[in-house]
Amino acid sequence: MFKQFIKSPAKCLVLVVLLLVFVPVAQSSTLIPAPPQIGARSYIVMDADTGNVIVAHNEHDRYPPASLVKIMTSYIAEQEIIRGNLAESDMVSISEKAWRTGGSRMFVQEGTQVSVIDLLRGIIIQSGNDASVAIAEHIAGSEEAFADLMNQHARRIGMTNTQYQNATGLPAEGQYSSAYDLALLSQALINDSPQYYPIYAEKYFEYNKIRQPNRNRLLWRDDSVDGIKTGHTNEAGYCLVSSAIRDGMRLITVVMGSASEETRAQETQQLMSFVYRFYNTHQLYPANQVLSQPRIWGGSLDQLKVGVSNKLAVTLPRGKEDEVEVTLDLPRSIKAPIEIGQELGRVVVSLNGEELTSAPLVALEAAEQGGLIKRIWHMILQFFTGLIS
Repeated sequence: MFKQFIKSPAKCLVLVVLLLVFVPVAQSSTLIPAPPQIGARSYIVMDADTGNVIVAHNEHDRYPPASLVKIMTSYIAEQEIIRGNLAESDMVSISEKAWRTGGSRMFVQEGTQVSVIDLLRGIIIQSGNDASVAIAEHIAGSEEAFADLMNQHARRIGMTNTQYQNATGLPAEGQYSSAYDLALLSQALINDSPQYYPIYAEKYFEYNKIRQPNRNRLLWRDDSVDGIKTGHTNEAGYCLVSSAIRDGMRLITVVMGSASEETRAQETQQLMSFVYRFYNTHQLYPANQVLSQPRIWGGSLDQLKVGVSNKLAVTLPRGKEDEVEVTLDLPRSIKAPIEIGQELGRVVVSLNGEELTSAPLVALEAAEQGGLIKRIWHMILQFFTGLIS
């Protein structure tokens, strides 16, 4: 019957029209549904490489951060070690204040000495309030002075909706943070402390013959998750900052004010699953790759190599990679001398006319002034070039 149908040109035309009307046309790009609706009061998913915010709700609102404060405490301790101001083997004297600090504990004893690296693990894995106070006093002399140092680091990182009052996250008037700020801090932690970041994935730590598990349930459920910190108080609710890496794409997820320990883990999984399914990180250029070689006037070189000093990546909906447009914005005339690393313009990345990100275009080599004759000759060439253009 089908053969008889297609022998008729009129019937063929009807068939084609029906197919066009009722058969969906294949889409070149993935359709992205709305992100999952979760019950946390505030949340965010950030691409750790690009800093792009993919999913967010109330991300700039200020809330009590509970033990998420300890991310800054451990970050400062790690930076002090990296800069040579502390050593992992340094012994820290435990004060009465540290010993008496309530809440979650590492169970250090007053009057004893504990190594910096053990205290760091006590903060990260066991969420020890006593360990946090001990390391704060060792670094800054007092917990109050350490809180001032925490706020200085927060301003440096760009955390504009954060204020610290202590090193533990125990309830304190005027202490707050936001999901966005905690994502920025986590990004700094991952980038600035790569040698210490693996500690955040450790599942257990034993001190003083007491073995305690990491409270981040996702470390047991998802092999791609490798941090970062849990938090809970009655005022803050249940909070979780997590990071995972799949197929080269690292995400940072912050959930604040969930209803329970299990809920914060499930909500984090929902957000991560959504983003990993519908988005990916597209690496555009590595650091120091030559992107252009514009002419340079009056220099020892005739052309100058320019590029980006840091790797450049963008977060895109899957299937959109071929639609990205890259524009190099450079001045028409570049004159010597030029120093290596000197900013000359910008590289702008756009999708469908909307700017996604941009980065400085810098000189990848130095160019000294040329000889007198060359400079005069270039002045003449520039004059006539200007007349023609």
